[in-house]
Amino acid sequence: MPGVPVVILGAGPAGLGAAWQLARRGFNVTVLERASAPGGNAGSFEIEGLMADYGSHRLHPACPPEILDDVRGMLGPDLLDRPRHGRIRLHGRWLHFPLKPANLVRNAPPRFLLGVLRDNAWKAKTAMGGESFRTVLEAGLGKTICRDFYFPYARKIWGVEPEELHAEQARRRVSAGSAGKMVRKLLRRTGGARFYYPRGGFGRISDAYLDAARQAGARVLCNTSVGGVEVASGRVIAVRASGGQRFEARHILSTIPLPTLIRSLDPPGPVLKAANALDYRAMILIYLVLETDRFTEFDAHYFPEAWIPITRLSEPKNYGLQEAPGATVLCAELPCSTSDAFWCASDDLLAGMILGALGQAGLPVLAPVRKVLTRRLEQAYPIYRSGYAEHFDTLDRWLGGLEGLTTLGRQGLFAHDNTHHTLAMAYAASRCLRDDGSFDRRRWAAHRKEFQQHVVED
Repeated sequence: MPGVPVVILGAGPAGLGAAWQLARRGFNVTVLERASAPGGNAGSFEIEGLMADYGSHRLHPACPPEILDDVRGMLGPDLLDRPRHGRIRLHGRWLHFPLKPANLVRNAPPRFLLGVLRDNAWKAKTAMGGESFRTVLEAGLGKTICRDFYFPYARKIWGVEPEELHAEQARRRVSAGSAGKMVRKLLRRTGGARFYYPRGGFGRISDAYLDAARQAGARVLCNTSVGGVEVASGRVIAVRASGGQRFEARHILSTIPLPTLIRSLDPPGPVLKAANALDYRAMILIYLVLETDRFTEFDAHYFPEAWIPITRLSEPKNYGLQEAPGATVLCAELPCSTSDAFWCASDDLLAGMILGALGQAGLPVLAPVRKVLTRRLEQAYPIYRSGYAEHFDTLDRWLGGLEGLTTLGRQGLFAHDNTHHTLAMAYAASRCLRDDGSFDRRRWAAHRKEFQQHVVED
């Protein structure tokens, strides 16, 4: 006899994690994914015999033990324990990232170090009633660190001025939000920061959850878009999908972008207006396959300086120890808007721009470029503009009035979260779904408060 029907929208880590948890409890689980492969932005793909990710991804040691144990059990020795080895370009100098005390003192521009010391001698105060990304970080870290790193980086990532961003953006995206926290992180890292990464690409985590979910009985359907969600008497009852398919559901777990879900529900005007007011930053990922064993020894380079268009350059081969002699791939991350000229630029034009910028930054690409490839992500980062919370709350209240529907994950909760955060949401949501298909809303509300304390790991 089939179990209680549950439909999950989206096959990223959150959707697949929930699918596995529920399927092995006997639920009749169907996962709908519009892309041709699962994993979402946490997936991997092959380019010229090398594995590449959709940007720079790591599984951080802050991952809850239960989840880490599950991932280890799925991947075994292929889950590598790797040292962090990146660097930041600051005023023409390179600082190791994560920061190391000796390296920071030795390589940081003297003007920068003196400014940091001065700022911490005369601490700024947050303006009463006027909190923003700018005021929160200036009060916690001082003007020098903000002026030279966080603010130019923020302008590139989100495309708006720091004072136009909600204070929550600082709280959710900057783990060392005060000078004291930064010093403690520096001291803890004297032995070296580390991360977990699967041999064969970060997407293997999603692939492992996919395999486990299917083995437990879940159906995962790719190339299947959500056309609409049916509601009767205040309860969701089914999902209409591409190809005329219809899936009945006792409960729906949605990990797709919140505005997309809202539009599928035929909402009232004010709710639709709030959904359209939520804003995202797009991202172009520019991949360069080089005919050389390795570009540099570093896994990632960070570029806060405004004149360099990209925010980060990663080399996946240095993450997962790929055995591919004579070739490596670089991934340059270019935040933009879908209305920017960048968004419609040709691959060759984008590659030429990146090569020129790297040369000016002291990272000339001397090896032949074998192939150029781009990937475009329309909803890479949620933008917490001032006033965003009112729009989100409007949507959250309206969705809360529908029985049988729960949103979770980065996209479902319009959140800045790491993979381990989204998996924690998936495990929590699955526990709130009782065996008869009813949902423990009080327990979920408590989990939601916990999720609000998530801070992105750098």
